[in-house]
Amino acid sequence: MDKIKINGGIPLKGEVKIGGAKNAALPLMAAAMLTEGRLKLNNLPHIADISTMANLLVQHGVDMELDGMEGNAGGGIISLCAENIKSFEAPYDIVRKMRASVLVLGPLLARFGDAKVSLPGGCAIGTRPIDLHLQAFEKMGAKIELEEGYIKASVKGKLRGAEIHFEKVSVGATENIMMAACLADGETTIINAAQEPEVVDLARCLVKMGAKITGIGTGTLKIEGLEKLNGAEHSVISDRIEAGSYMIAAAITNGDIKLYGVDLSIMESTIERLTAAGVLIEELSDNSVRATRKQGTLKSVDAITLPYPGFPTDMQAQFMALMCLAEGNSIINETIFENRFMHVSELTRMGADISIEGHKALVKGVAELQGAELMATDLRASVSLVLAALAAKGQTVINRVYHIDRGYERIEEKLMMLGADIERIK
Repeated sequence: MDKIKINGGIPLKGEVKIGGAKNAALPLMAAAMLTEGRLKLNNLPHIADISTMANLLVQHGVDMELDGMEGNAGGGIISLCAENIKSFEAPYDIVRKMRASVLVLGPLLARFGDAKVSLPGGCAIGTRPIDLHLQAFEKMGAKIELEEGYIKASVKGKLRGAEIHFEKVSVGATENIMMAACLADGETTIINAAQEPEVVDLARCLVKMGAKITGIGTGTLKIEGLEKLNGAEHSVISDRIEAGSYMIAAAITNGDIKLYGVDLSIMESTIERLTAAGVLIEELSDNSVRATRKQGTLKSVDAITLPYPGFPTDMQAQFMALMCLAEGNSIINETIFENRFMHVSELTRMGADISIEGHKALVKGVAELQGAELMATDLRASVSLVLAALAAKGQTVINRVYHIDRGYERIEEKLMMLGADIERIK
């Protein structure tokens, strides 16, 4: 497995282009299964998860054309046509690599009345069960069976519109049911729907495809089912998590970075926490955003992860890395996933002072971090270790960096262009 070697202590300076959002692109790709028409997606990031979803869709029979997926600063383009689907099964060997694969369940069930999808299984940051998906499909008239590690879903005729009340906010369940409801018979109401920008992006794309959806961006969605959807063209929104990660890279190294392709309107909670910690974030006239550290030391700030518009769980690990070098004590409360502090043990190997009590982490700021040999455990934990290593004194080697490749496009290349002493070891 690849490793990343970093010699820290260099202030990062320069410009970086933020790519399209992974968490928006994956459901958008799955939405192609809802229509015989061609769905063209722009601003696609070149990351491992996109390749995994592409492989899954191709084995279903989706015709796919790619353009600019290698090293294109403007983002990749993918054209998808699901006119001739040959398989309703999403096999284990693909689904096990990425939980978002379960998003083909809704489109397959709604359009063809049949789907067989491998259970996603566990995850490094928690179990993330799909009970909410399955309960909602049953309420829409589907028959659900669990056999030999697979979800077997079927419906006679069409799915029926229903009132779906999620007991907890779920991005994946909201996306899956919203897609399926577009082709259901009658109206579906989703109560306590996820409001994340990536969910909004999917809804807007579905509307371009002809779907009738109201309440977009709120906790209540109403979807009027149609006989069919059409093809469309859509650009994937900016990756707010990648943008936040590079803002922290500027602050943690006392650097100065200009970011292009950022949408600050979907990052309000992140910007608020970073600003309170002493990070200066400015919108410039050339459509860029400048991230620097304010004069003086970083300040300790508490954070609690919540569904959007709250502070995102996908920024928790990176923010913790920043707090390791802040003045004072901070409490980081993780309310979304039960096992998302796996980076803590690795940060403490670098000299961080962190103690865990339940779902809370107490971070006592230290004067400096030291380079160390580290092990990456999941996507966001991985990038938190990279951020810590960039600021640390000495050399850090991070093992199992394939996690990073799932969600960060050409990360070592981008950091190298900002002046980092970073090398990938094959």
